[in-house]
Amino acid sequence: MMRLYPESALTQLEFDKVKELLSALCNTDFSKNKSNQLRIHTRKDFIDRELRQAYEYKLILLQQQYFPADFTANISKDIKLLSIPGALLVGEQWMMIKKLTESMGTVFRWFDNERRMAFPALTQVLSDSYYEKLIVEMINEVLDDAGVVLDNASPELQKIRMNLYKKRNELRRVFEKMVQKMAKSGYTADIDESFSNGRRVIAVFSEYKRQVKGILHGESDSRKTAFIEPEETIELNNDVFALENEEIKEVQKILRALTAKLSVYAPLLQQYIQIIGEYDFIRAKAKLAINMNANLPNVQDKAVVQLIEAYHPLLFLYNKDSGKKTIPVSIHLDDKNRILVISGPNAGGKTVTMKTIGLNQMMLQSGLLVPVHPDSQMGIFKQLYIHIGDTQSLQFELSTYSSHLMHMKHFMENANGKTLFFIDELGSGSDPNLGGAFAEVIMEELGRKHSFGVVTTHYLNLKVMANHTQGILNGAMQFDEVNLQPMYKLIIGKPGSSYTFAIAERIGLPKNLITRARKLVEEDHFKLDRLLNRTEQDLQHLEKEKKELNRLMKENERLKKEMEQVMNKERHIQQVELLKNQNKITEERLSYLKDMERKLKQIVLDWKKSENKNEVIKNLQNLLFKQKETIVVNKLAKKVDKKYKELNTLVEIGTLVKLKKNYQVGEVKEIRGKRAIVQIGALPINVELSDLIPVEKIPEPVPNS
Repeated sequence: MMRLYPESALTQLEFDKVKELLSALCNTDFSKNKSNQLRIHTRKDFIDRELRQAYEYKLILLQQQYFPADFTANISKDIKLLSIPGALLVGEQWMMIKKLTESMGTVFRWFDNERRMAFPALTQVLSDSYYEKLIVEMINEVLDDAGVVLDNASPELQKIRMNLYKKRNELRRVFEKMVQKMAKSGYTADIDESFSNGRRVIAVFSEYKRQVKGILHGESDSRKTAFIEPEETIELNNDVFALENEEIKEVQKILRALTAKLSVYAPLLQQYIQIIGEYDFIRAKAKLAINMNANLPNVQDKAVVQLIEAYHPLLFLYNKDSGKKTIPVSIHLDDKNRILVISGPNAGGKTVTMKTIGLNQMMLQSGLLVPVHPDSQMGIFKQLYIHIGDTQSLQFELSTYSSHLMHMKHFMENANGKTLFFIDELGSGSDPNLGGAFAEVIMEELGRKHSFGVVTTHYLNLKVMANHTQGILNGAMQFDEVNLQPMYKLIIGKPGSSYTFAIAERIGLPKNLITRARKLVEEDHFKLDRLLNRTEQDLQHLEKEKKELNRLMKENERLKKEMEQVMNKERHIQQVELLKNQNKITEERLSYLKDMERKLKQIVLDWKKSENKNEVIKNLQNLLFKQKETIVVNKLAKKVDKKYKELNTLVEIGTLVKLKKNYQVGEVKEIRGKRAIVQIGALPINVELSDLIPVEKIPEPVPNS
């Protein structure tokens, strides 16, 4: 298990809230108990298995497949009773055991060869078990679907129930006669009959009770009705009562025998309970992962933190329900850069960023999928130390810094290369100069221990130290100075400004007070903070320009691919044409192809040199379109020349003409100045008179008789 310090680390990083969310998604007592007892592990094989199982079940849910492990009843006590010698399980208990066994049978059948290959981690859950159909068969031999013992469960029971059936019928006939007789006499009350201690009695008016021979079993509360067992039915009631007792004894005997017979399967049934509970627990983890948009990262058996687009799980869920956007964080800590120092204004997201890293690490090592990009790499740590915020009350204010140093003492004495630590406001609670000095020494010592961690601070000396110390990185939370709003985005590689004076100016604090405050601050301190302020704003502008540049590069890449596709297509056409006419090619055609090749090469050179990519694309399209158009027009011209001959006459209405550009033939319908309307097929077109040539159709040769 991972060593945590202090004991409240789970609460400080809100891991207990994640457990509560997980438990709420569990349906069985087994899975709820497992969720409440969730531990943070350090064995990679265990973590891999737990993560893989949750990931595979997540795929099943996303694919909307039905997984049959839906038995949720808690019958562990019933199964324990089954293994006790001389124990007796009743019909309802056997029905639950039957449902459990049938559910397991469905699960085993679900895992066919194809699914065993697709979901190996889920298959592993039942790898040490098997389905025993004899359990259901033996229960069905004794009980019906309602849990009632069958008549043929034993010859004795069958005989008893047959006699009981006969006696009850006889009793019914005699009793009905007595009721009719009493009713005619006017003795019976509103309710003709009832039962008392399992025996049939007649309800008569109290004033007539002495008129009816039999046993008085009692009277109503109002004393108006008496319940009498008629003399004629006493023996029959005795027989029925005796047979019912015999039935009960025989049923108990049968059920006790069934209990003893199936007691050998008590361990297997207990295993079924655990398997069903385990699948329910995995299902809960998968549903939680879907809710959190969690994924399976690359898990390394070493100390590494490479988070890509990581979200704080609880913040993500809260913002999701509120319709708000959550800003992800990306961070990379490895052997070269082990400690990250985060600076920036208060309420800018430093602590949330720290908790995001810590909580995701806890979740991963407990076998839960985490809300990070699947390309993220997460290592395995054996220790997690945390010191976040001042949790002491006002009455202990004087001991705040002492408590802080006590935590730091534990960190420095016990940290190693497998330790992940988080310190919020390192060195706070003391004189700034002294606190900053101690903070620098503490960070040096933790770095010397090769520990991994995240530190938040406002101390300038720590920012400077991180800038020139190997193994320590600066990071800053972005801040919109214009609108005085945090952007909750972590920038790696630079320290952040506290924006103390900027915020004071924006909120309207008197300028004379701000000026006096600035004079009290060391000049170097103020200059550095101002420099950090400007640097951050410049970086924000650079970030915008970078995004625009990336967009343009992507657009250019797209256009380049389109051009290459066009060129490749054209080369293909040329090759096919070359193969078709390799023995008929003329010097003119060869010259044309060489000219085309030269022009295409020139276009490629223009693409590499020119900044106006669109113009290059336009030139290429014009070149290719012109070539294709020339081929089509030449073919059409040859076809028209075979059917029509040109005339040296004027163009008039009714004249048959051909178009110079595309060699289409039509009839002149109207002449409007220097333009004419030519009917080509069903389509009238408007063209210049100068583009028309009068023609007449060449008569087709008459075939010889």
